[in-house]
Amino acid sequence: MLFSSPAWDSVVYWALDLETGGLDAKRDPIIAVGMLPDSVRAHQLVWGEVKDAPPVAEVLPEVDRRLAEGVLLVHHKAIDVAFLKDAYRRCGLKWPSPTVVDTVDLLVRLARKAHLSRPELPADPPALNLSAAREAHGLPPYQAHDALTDALATAELFLVLRHALGARTLRDLR
Repeated sequence: MLFSSPAWDSVVYWALDLETGGLDAKRDPIIAVGMLPDSVRAHQLVWGEVKDAPPVAEVLPEVDRRLAEGVLLVHHKAIDVAFLKDAYRRCGLKWPSPTVVDTVDLLVRLARKAHLSRPELPADPPALNLSAAREAHGLPPYQAHDALTDALATAELFLVLRHALGARTLRDLR
């Protein structure tokens, strides 16, 4: 095979979730970073919660180290990757352009696959909200909007979607 791809389970996935102060990566701050299997916290909402937390500039080198080790796994790359890229730029770091697997993309692909196998049924759009997607796939609910919990929720959803899609290689997931 000319362009081989590693088996899906032979790479390290770093599930990441960002909590942000809005949806504009150029204007709004990153307030929390959650990564699995470890987490780093950089929260700026309530002084009592963040007085000992490192600023984003101190967290990014650790994020960068982890991204060099494997694949970035996120739920809705359009948001998380945009915020990460902007944070890297503001901190004078080069964006590493990691391989990204997005559970939103996988949800859309799974919905297309289901419609192709049953074209007589309506092609309803999949639930893309993390909590709704987890519920639709039989996963237990978690409290939303905690970066580490959402990273865990994304990782679990990823495993279900990978199985449902029958992905065998990393390329099958991109």
